[in-house]
Amino acid sequence: MMKNTIRVLRAEKNWTQEQLASAIGVSRQTINAIEKEKFDPSLPTAFRIARLFEKPIEAIFTFEE
Repeated sequence: MMKNTIRVLRAEKNWTQEQLASAIGVSRQTINAIEKEKFDPSLPTAFRIARLFEKPIEAIFTFEE
């Protein structure tokens, strides 16, 4: 299972799901599903998220078996 801190990072910047989605080129529903850990982002999407928040991917996403 993939865990993430996107909701926290987004809240720190006062961004809506829509704003984040627009910034990385996905739908708001995709951001919602990723935040609720119902959907794992593609690698390119994960890289775009990491770049946007200026953090390494490992600081945002963690894999738990």
